[in-house]
Amino acid sequence: MSVAKVSEIIASSPKSFDDAIKVGVARAHKTLKNLKSAWVENQQVKLDDKGQITEYRVQLKVTFVLEE
Repeated sequence: MSVAKVSEIIASSPKSFDDAIKVGVARAHKTLKNLKSAWVENQQVKLDDKGQITEYRVQLKVTFVLEE
């Protein structure tokens, strides 16, 4: 029997939501062992003074299996 844990992370990218997700998953993979899945819980954008998007942010929940 295995036990899994869920961790919440926030990642950002100046390119896109998709890129922010990739950045977040790649960073989680560096720290967490047995990473199994991730889902986007929330998305937001940061705007400049002209209303232009400067940053895409995602709130991710990642699941990983704990070692025995």
